[in-house]
Amino acid sequence: MGDGPVQREAAHPPLSVALKWTSKAHSDLVRLYEFLDPVNPVAAARIVRHLVAGAKRIPAHPRLGAQMPEFAPREVRKLLVADYEIRYELTDADVFILRIFHTREDR
Repeated sequence: MGDGPVQREAAHPPLSVALKWTSKAHSDLVRLYEFLDPVNPVAAARIVRHLVAGAKRIPAHPRLGAQMPEFAPREVRKLLVADYEIRYELTDADVFILRIFHTREDR
């Protein structure tokens, strides 16, 4: 009788997963910063901080973004943060940030 709650807890998947950045996603952050920096350095830094904060929310709520069926069977999703799209992939234990770009970019 005492084993019931422990068995139920073990049957549930973890509530959050690890966040990992691909090299392309990191390059996207640098590219976006370098694009905005000459015009408005304060806004460039603010946007990058905002995008990183948005990505950091994903592990606690991995299905927060809209699923992108064109990537099936992979579970790729997109999350909009201001005028930017964060594409990420869910695996059993991790969230991989794949790409980040402005929604006006032709991607």
